[in-house]
Amino acid sequence: MNNNKVSLVSLFTSFASIGAITFGGGYAMLPFLEREVCDKRAWIKNEELLDFYALGQCTPGIIAINVATYIGYKKRGFLGALFSSIGIIFPSIFIITIISALFINFQDNQYVISAVAGIKVVVCALIANSIYRLVKKSIIDKTTFSLFIIALICLFIFKINIYLLILLSIIAGLVIKKVKKELSHAK
Repeated sequence: MNNNKVSLVSLFTSFASIGAITFGGGYAMLPFLEREVCDKRAWIKNEELLDFYALGQCTPGIIAINVATYIGYKKRGFLGALFSSIGIIFPSIFIITIISALFINFQDNQYVISAVAGIKVVVCALIANSIYRLVKKSIIDKTTFSLFIIALICLFIFKINIYLLILLSIIAGLVIKKVKKELSHAK
């Protein structure tokens, strides 16, 4: 799709609609983003979305806003990034303002407590679904599987700092790509 054909209004409304229906943050948002920007709108490919997610995790800020910003920037430059970012956060700001004004009056209500508990369970399921999709699309060969296992071991057993682990993974990815490139030229 030509970048100029994507209107700023459609970027805002698409991301606002995603922001309005997603609970649980960036990971829970992945299936909705995939459906809207990859399948329905065809603004980017699924692989690009995963790349934006990876980049969104490595840059400061909220993953959902980072991803919306990257997609908006890709489609319409600075204004696209701005409209997409505002679109993704607008529903949350609106909803949180209303809920915070009302929640104090209803925070001890058993229906509210039960509703929040139900939302937590669904958010866990959405996050598990996102993790499954990320693993399925990211682990594509023995090398990426090995890197995944090493990262899990470093994270859970050796308790390596997550930022250091990300940096080491970037370096490993670059080294692996260089080695594979040199091996393919040697043949």
